[in-house]
Amino acid sequence: MGRSRNNRRGAAAEAVVEAVDGGLAELIPDPDRSRAWTLLVDGAPQSHVDLDDPAHLTFEYQRRIGHVIDLAAPPGRPLRAVHLGGGALTLARYVAATRPRATQQVVERDAALVQLVRRELPLDPSSRIRVRSADAREGLAKVPDGWADLIVADVFSGARTPAHLTSTEFLDEVRRALSPSGLYVANLADGPPLTHLRGQIATAAARFAEFALIVDAAVLRGKRFGNAILVAADTPLPTAELTRRAASDPHPGRVEHGRALLDFTGGAAPVTDSAAVASPAPPSGVFRSR
Repeated sequence: MGRSRNNRRGAAAEAVVEAVDGGLAELIPDPDRSRAWTLLVDGAPQSHVDLDDPAHLTFEYQRRIGHVIDLAAPPGRPLRAVHLGGGALTLARYVAATRPRATQQVVERDAALVQLVRRELPLDPSSRIRVRSADAREGLAKVPDGWADLIVADVFSGARTPAHLTSTEFLDEVRRALSPSGLYVANLADGPPLTHLRGQIATAAARFAEFALIVDAAVLRGKRFGNAILVAADTPLPTAELTRRAASDPHPGRVEHGRALLDFTGGAAPVTDSAAVASPAPPSGVFRSR
């Protein structure tokens, strides 16, 4: 096991490798950023954190969620946020850095991973982030009605989203916890023939008045496996600004919404608890190819 307890600038950082509840976790130092780390679990990249600059988002999907966070309220206004799935707490750190005085709850089932991240990548003591080790749906059930301005779902077990986080019943719980103007954001992963993605859009459409997808064009065309960011709310979404920001990213994405996105589902039925299945496993070697 490699370990570095000295994360100060200029110190020789070594990889940290440790067994956690979900498999083998690795914290790999970023060669280009002296206090930045990438978290992998069983070889699948989960998070990237820069302790010196928590507002820096490296991963494509996290940058896209960051755009949604930026547009969830006027700049700097505190948010009440719930993060389902913690990883290295990248997005919670981002909210804390960009919206001081934000109040956040993180629900992460893997207690050993939480302990590792807290020890090796400590949170800023001034950040108002509470981390709870629990199943995402069980943790969400403890959020008061209408409390959250933002709910982010980024939950993967063995690189797959658990089935019980893909249903209309789960989204009923999301809507219960959201404020009337709140935003729901979910990190989805799928590849050809995009059955899971179509079903998730249909599920969101069954529960929310507004919904949009931020995605790489090749993924949307079924050319490769990848991430897609679903955004949903009961109030109008900032689709024009999301489109501009996604298009200007280092890895440009497109935004689909409204009738075009509903047509994309191809008549897929909303997913219920009784029929829910986990998202598909990534193809072999997909992470090595990125």
